[in-house]
Amino acid sequence: MSSFEDLRIVDNFYQTSAFFPMPTVMIGTIAESGMTTLGPYSLVQPYYIAGKDYYAMLLSCRNSSNTAQNILRNGKCSINFIPDNKKYFKEAVRMGFPGDTPEEKMKDCLFTLEDGLMAKSEPTGNYPQVVAESFQVMECTWMRDLDNAQDDAPGELDGYPPPYHDFNGITSEFGAHFILRIDKILMKSKYRDTIINGVSAKGFPRVPVDYGYRDSKNFWYTRFRRPISELLPVRQGSLQSVRYAADRIDDKITFTDEACAKLVKVPRIFLNTALKGCVTWARENGVESIDAEHMDIINDKRSKEKNK
Repeated sequence: MSSFEDLRIVDNFYQTSAFFPMPTVMIGTIAESGMTTLGPYSLVQPYYIAGKDYYAMLLSCRNSSNTAQNILRNGKCSINFIPDNKKYFKEAVRMGFPGDTPEEKMKDCLFTLEDGLMAKSEPTGNYPQVVAESFQVMECTWMRDLDNAQDDAPGELDGYPPPYHDFNGITSEFGAHFILRIDKILMKSKYRDTIINGVSAKGFPRVPVDYGYRDSKNFWYTRFRRPISELLPVRQGSLQSVRYAADRIDDKITFTDEACAKLVKVPRIFLNTALKGCVTWARENGVESIDAEHMDIINDKRSKEKNK
C-alpha cells in the first residue's frame, strides 16, 4: 500500500498543489513611458546552459502583466536577485499585486535603480535599469524569433486569441514564456571574488527561497541559513584511459602525460568534451603539445577575468 495520497492538480499547481521552492527576483522592464518598472517573479530558471551560441533563462508569466507586455514591446529585461532581507521581501510582495500600473507600483519604491552594464556598452540601446540592492543581476534580451514568436505584440489584456506557441512568446490565452538571452551577468564584488577565487560558506549571498501563495492571506518564504558543503564523490579514471582518449581526439594536437594526469578525475562521460575544449584552446593559442602548465591555464575558467 502506498504511503502517499493523491492531490488534485489545478491551475498554478506549483503553488496550490505542491511545495515548490523557487528563487525571488525582481524583473525590470521598460514601460511605455520609458521608465523602468519592477515586478516580482519566481518562475525563472536556466534554459540554455551549454552547447549553444548563447546562454539563456526562461521566464513564465501572465501575458497581461506589465512585465510581459513590456517584454513584448521592448524585448529587454533585467533579472534582479534580491538578498534575504525581510523589508525587501515585503516590498516584493507589495509590488506583486496584480492590476497596478507601473506608476503605482514604482511610487515610493524601496529599491534603488541604477544603470546596468548594457547601458554603458551600448549607449544607443534602450535597457531597463537594475536594482542596486541585488547581489547579482542578469541583463537579458528576449529571443523573439524562436518558435516564430516574432509577431507577438502587446495590447491584449483580457486574454490572447489562438494560435499559441509551444514554448516561447504567447503560449496560452493567459500565459507567456520568454526565452531570454543572457547579455551580461552583474555581480557584487564580494560574490564575484568568491566564484573566481574559490567558494566558501561565508562567500555565499543571502538568498531567499519562496513557496508562492499557500493560502488566501500570506506569501510564504524561508530565511537564508549558512550553506553546508558536501564533498563530491571521486571516481578516478586511469592515466591510460585518458591517454587512450587524448591520442584519438585530434590528429595534430597532442597531450603530455602530465597533462593527461590533470584529467583523470573528469567523469568518463565528460572526458571527450573536456579534451575537445583543450584542443580548441590549443588551436586558439598556437599550442601543438598541451602540457601540465597549459592545463592549469585551461582549468582556470576565470583566468582571463583574473588577468583583467
